[in-house]
Amino acid sequence: MAVYTQVPTEELETLIASYAIGPLRSAKGIAEGVENSNYLVDTSDGRFILTLYEKRVDAGDLPFFLGLLDHLADSGNPVPRALRDREGRQIQNVAGRPACLIEFLPGVSVTRPTPAQARAAGAALGRMHMALRDFADTRPNGLGLAGWHELAGRCGGQLDAIAPGLQRRVADELAFLDSHWPAHLPRSVIHADLFPDNVLMLGDRVTGLIDFYFSCSEVRAWDLAVTHCAWSFAPDYAAAAGDALIEGYETEHPLLPEERDAFPVLARGACLRFLLTRAWDWLNTPADALVTRKDPLAFLHRLDHYARL
Repeated sequence: MAVYTQVPTEELETLIASYAIGPLRSAKGIAEGVENSNYLVDTSDGRFILTLYEKRVDAGDLPFFLGLLDHLADSGNPVPRALRDREGRQIQNVAGRPACLIEFLPGVSVTRPTPAQARAAGAALGRMHMALRDFADTRPNGLGLAGWHELAGRCGGQLDAIAPGLQRRVADELAFLDSHWPAHLPRSVIHADLFPDNVLMLGDRVTGLIDFYFSCSEVRAWDLAVTHCAWSFAPDYAAAAGDALIEGYETEHPLLPEERDAFPVLARGACLRFLLTRAWDWLNTPADALVTRKDPLAFLHRLDHYARL
């Protein structure tokens, strides 16, 4: 269950009345997602998503995220804008949390992407990167190489409780990435978390790119590497899907030769990032928590795959 903060009906009705979208008809919590509290809201004018930002999202970052979504939507990308109320405000305070009422996009997230779906996702990512060439705002990546070192240090010897020798394996990988990370590659704002559950599809068509709350300024091709390691394993490596993802991307945003050469290193960094964040959650999420812990070793296996390239 993804609803951490309960919103009283009376407060919901007052909130919806501040928008020009008709009166509230219904609202229910959405189980998907692990970062924020989400409600599916129906009014006489349509359907919307109410998101309450929990502790992992800094309210100070919301103007960046909302400006990013507005920019992408203005460029024709299928992203959900945050609505403005009658006074022009996008950010609200609901049940003591910063919150936004967001456009509802149709579609479902796939769990085992076909090559055609992976190609469509790659093309959508390429179009997004093209649109971001003239986006001027920036946000540091708190989960870049320095952040991986910090997380590894915080996990410490507990990593070996997840798998024997994992602490040493992580230390060796960090040393490799310190020596080989291609920081010279072109940078832009990126999504940084474009897993299949953050892409909405109808058949083989992408209808929505969502959950931009890890977006940051980073090596641009790392975004494709993150997406590749997220879409190409179901659970074993599916070369057809991985190749199709890159082919789709290059129809919209061709890779530079140096980006292509650095791709295995970028993918190793992507795998280590998710291995470490999952390991931290695995070690620190109480057994009775509302969210299900995700296996960090899934990304160790993916890391091993890219290390062999």
